[in-house]
Amino acid sequence: MRADFTRRTLIGGVAASLVPLTSRAETPPQQGDVALEGMRILEARKSHRRILPNPAGETEVWGYDGQVPGPVLRAKAGEEIAVRLVNKLDQPTSLHWHGVRIDNAMDGVVGLTQKPVMPGTSFDYRFKVRDSGLYLYRPYVAPFTSEQFARGLYGLLIADEPSPPEVDRDFALLIDDWRLDEQGQLVQDFGNPADVGGAGRIGSLVTANTQAAPISEIFAPGSRIRLRLANVANARFMFVSFEGFKPLILAIDGQPCDPFEPVRRTIPVGPGARFDLMFDLPESESDGAKIILHGTNEPDRDLLLFKTQGAKRAAQPAIAALPLNPLLPAEIRLAEAKKLDIVVEGGSPRMLPGAKTLWRLNGAPGGFDGKPLFSVKRGTPVSLGFVNKTLVTQNMRVHGHVVRLLHDLDDGWEPYWRNAVIVAEGRTKHVAFVADNPGKWAIHCDVIEHQISGLCGWFEVT
Repeated sequence: MRADFTRRTLIGGVAASLVPLTSRAETPPQQGDVALEGMRILEARKSHRRILPNPAGETEVWGYDGQVPGPVLRAKAGEEIAVRLVNKLDQPTSLHWHGVRIDNAMDGVVGLTQKPVMPGTSFDYRFKVRDSGLYLYRPYVAPFTSEQFARGLYGLLIADEPSPPEVDRDFALLIDDWRLDEQGQLVQDFGNPADVGGAGRIGSLVTANTQAAPISEIFAPGSRIRLRLANVANARFMFVSFEGFKPLILAIDGQPCDPFEPVRRTIPVGPGARFDLMFDLPESESDGAKIILHGTNEPDRDLLLFKTQGAKRAAQPAIAALPLNPLLPAEIRLAEAKKLDIVVEGGSPRMLPGAKTLWRLNGAPGGFDGKPLFSVKRGTPVSLGFVNKTLVTQNMRVHGHVVRLLHDLDDGWEPYWRNAVIVAEGRTKHVAFVADNPGKWAIHCDVIEHQISGLCGWFEVT
């Protein structure tokens, strides 16, 4: 996906194959609306952009301010985000702040935390970003979420650290896939039963920043790079590898961790997952460094090619860790936790004939209409087991909180926080967290087609 971003804090505009993440600046005034007090107007509307080369035509997309991805929203941790969503589409929509530990009323989940933003109307979102990190904004309005996300309604929210590390380049790589016809238009089979009851909507064209992969960039030898990587595909589970350099993971799903090199320099990236990485490119002129998407029942694909040429970059100190989030608990008291399993069943229409939803949680159709999956008082530790009894991989996410993935064989946990956990078919994964954010919070699968057909529920923190 090629994005067009400017150097303003909340606005896009510089054309580049990589999404440049420049330093913050003041939000420009909104003409004709002086009473907004710095509120950023964000329009969801139709647009066109070239994804396939000629002779295919430009693709009709839906974007924020006509851009895919939408403009980068950027602030420092602790500052307020103020956005007015204006819906210029023909469908209701909303803004969900994916991965943000947010005030419940601002979470953007239609049917649980707010009413839909109808065509021709607007909705104001105001909240403080508690944690520095990399996040997404996108719609959450079943049954339209699948189509809106597949058409390009998503963007980045970045909350900067108080003192960001010095790097030569700071950019984002958003990986998507598109289901296009020969004329370059989206195949409009959104929500078809094979996708909803199976692996989800997966397109054959893989893009990097809305350009057909691979894209390439030239850097000085030895350049230090900060890469913000995000999976913005509806349903594709990705294995992303790094060749020709040593990447260090600094944060997962927006939360910093002790830097580590991924096993075999490969990371599993579920739908909606985000990674902050830092690395130094080769010190000699080379064109062998690259990022690769490993295919599942399809060939591997190069995503991004790094070429180094010119004067060598001066030697730099070792890559340091980002500050860990002081707002998260140092430990989770598992012995005192509320423990329960969430059993995921269903899928193919043949498994649930005549059902309005194809998925079930704990034996009942999922959704936000019924009782909560559980209710706890604020401050309660919670341990959830996601039991996947379906025939496809699920990516289970908890809203309003971040979780620890528990070890399969003992009581330990992985040394990083995350929003979601990948649960392979027939497997069970356990997570733990402290329910410290009051409100009604969604639990669902991040495969959008599953989410819109019942693979969602909610819990309450009082």
